[in-house]
Amino acid sequence: MTSPNHSPEHNHRRVGRFMGFIAWGMGLFLLYLFFQDQIQQQINPNQQPMSRQTGKMNEVVLKQNRAGHYVMSGFIDGTPVIFLLDTGATDVAIPESVARDLGLKPGYKYHVETANGTATAYQTEIQSLKIGTIKLTRMPAAIVPNMSGSEVLLGMSVLKQLEFTQRGNELILRQLR
Repeated sequence: MTSPNHSPEHNHRRVGRFMGFIAWGMGLFLLYLFFQDQIQQQINPNQQPMSRQTGKMNEVVLKQNRAGHYVMSGFIDGTPVIFLLDTGATDVAIPESVARDLGLKPGYKYHVETANGTATAYQTEIQSLKIGTIKLTRMPAAIVPNMSGSEVLLGMSVLKQLEFTQRGNELILRQLR
């Protein structure tokens, strides 16, 4: 004799509810992935910077993010990183955790002035820095232990080697080859 709680109809309803729950969970997960990608695109609209080679120039066109900053994906010594263009920075400034992931070795210790006051930094050198078709080699950089976030600041030591023009919400970087 079958108990009323374990009838075939009851079991089909339980399986149906379970499948509905799984479908609902998958839908939420897919929405999360979609919106996560949208948020990342707003933070870093230059995940694959538009690049071209014209004549003797490498050119990269960057778009501002919603906050008005130029954030872009690139590479340091062949490893992917996120850069934030900072005209107020003298050198390339790398958070300590990112420098560790890149295998950069800290050199001599010195002090730097930041928007938040004086900070300790350690000299290092980047063998290659790449944004789109632009590639720079043997760049001086600073490892900054208490720097928050994971973005690498691109300072004037990089920009002085490039020609750059801002028009509207775009920045064009050019490098002579």
